[in-house]
Amino acid sequence: MKLYSDFAAQRARQVTADIIALALIAVSAAVGVFVFATVNQLAQFGRQMQTAGADFRTSMTDVGARLGGVPLIGDGISAPFETASSAGDTLASAGQTQQDLVLQAAIALGVGVAALPILIVLLVWLVPRLRFIRRATHARTQMRAGLSTDLLALRALTNQKVDAITKVDPDALGAWRRGDPDVVRRLAGLELRSVGIRAR
Repeated sequence: MKLYSDFAAQRARQVTADIIALALIAVSAAVGVFVFATVNQLAQFGRQMQTAGADFRTSMTDVGARLGGVPLIGDGISAPFETASSAGDTLASAGQTQQDLVLQAAIALGVGVAALPILIVLLVWLVPRLRFIRRATHARTQMRAGLSTDLLALRALTNQKVDAITKVDPDALGAWRRGDPDVVRRLAGLELRSVGIRAR
């Protein structure tokens, strides 16, 4: 697999782009984690509600149990406290619900904040890099298998921009048909350069 160009200037641009892209991905992920942690702190109120509800339920249950032991009037006195303890359950349940909602919001915001820039970086950077790697690796494999200069020149006529071809020769196609060795060599070099391979 060929990751980088043989040409120093192009290779330097590729390495720089890789470093910048990886740094942007790391920063985006860090910002996403920060947003998640910040939003998730709002769940503290829900935790306090849940704790207060549980404590209230326990207190009312304990008081009801103690008063329930009083002879003759115990059952009548303990009933309101047992009823009040269910209010503690309601408060604890509301606290848990609030925590769940905050957690869902924190995950959605954290992922959203991180994912959008990462997706943009991958589209702008990774797709062209993978295309270069695929083309360069394929071309190098073909070169090792004995791909002819004539066929490389034909590929240049097919793949390269017209402006680049006419700089080689205004009638590059005619020169290729005639088998002009200089034009064929320069066209082959143009094709190899486009995939980051230095002609040997």
